[in-house]
Amino acid sequence: MVVGEHGGPDVLEVHNLDLPEVAGDQVLVKVAYAGVNYVDIYQREGVYPRQVPFVPGGEGAGRVLEVGAEVSGLSAGDRVAWQGAPGAYARYVSVPASQLLRIPDEVTDEQAAALPLQGLTAHYLATSSYAIHPGDTVLIHAGAGGVGLLLTQIAKIRGATVITTVSTPGKAEVSRAAGADQVLGYDDFHEELSEQGVHAVYDGVGRSTFERSLKALRRRGTLVLYGGSSGHVASVDPRRLTEGGSLTLKRPTLRDFVVDRPELESRFQDLLDWLIEGRLHLHIHRHYPLVDAKDAHRALASRDTVGKLLLAP
Repeated sequence: MVVGEHGGPDVLEVHNLDLPEVAGDQVLVKVAYAGVNYVDIYQREGVYPRQVPFVPGGEGAGRVLEVGAEVSGLSAGDRVAWQGAPGAYARYVSVPASQLLRIPDEVTDEQAAALPLQGLTAHYLATSSYAIHPGDTVLIHAGAGGVGLLLTQIAKIRGATVITTVSTPGKAEVSRAAGADQVLGYDDFHEELSEQGVHAVYDGVGRSTFERSLKALRRRGTLVLYGGSSGHVASVDPRRLTEGGSLTLKRPTLRDFVVDRPELESRFQDLLDWLIEGRLHLHIHRHYPLVDAKDAHRALASRDTVGKLLLAP
């Protein structure tokens, strides 16, 4: 799938291209599944500009076909996953070896494709951006989304009381099944929580929830703003944090929490261990054929999905 110009889902078009070249430090992978994420929509729209034309998609899983001359430790036939390397909306992709993660036999290809971006995001949010401690109470927006479901489970593993927000009764049921102790709607969640307040709010919704997220915090609470599915937040006067009770505002991004190979592998190994032990569960909402990528983008943007969307070449 190629984005020839920035715009709506219809700019995604099928192209037949030559196999990607494999540089010395790269690996050619046959894609089993590609993950669909909001960043793909932002790049397609031009919110996060990329030079056109380009093949979207930064996450996937598959099997190694060829390794570059400088690559060691990987060989043809190995099962791998990755995030952060462009071009996953394709049958074949060339990925830097430094970004590939080995997949154990106990993990399926679809699990491997669904885990890297959202799993690593949920991991750094819960362990680094605001490190959850036993006894903390946290609020997670979009509790039935891909990150929200994983973040809920990791927060429970770390001993938190978890409150989530969702938009429908069906999503509330899914969020509770993931471990949420309380599920609220978006309209009045801040009023429900204002008296006691929460230690941290994890907000990937952005513009429509930001002010009320601040109001939901207790004194010295932390708002972790990690996305903007409803639109990006305008500038914030720092005095707003003082008035709220010496609050802390953070705006992290994944690339700063997997800055070297040991950190990347450590975070991913935690996720694999929890998955294999049955402490972490992945919710795959739907598979789409690669040629229907525009439908997957529409579904994700509608906010009617629950869990992860995948493309199958």
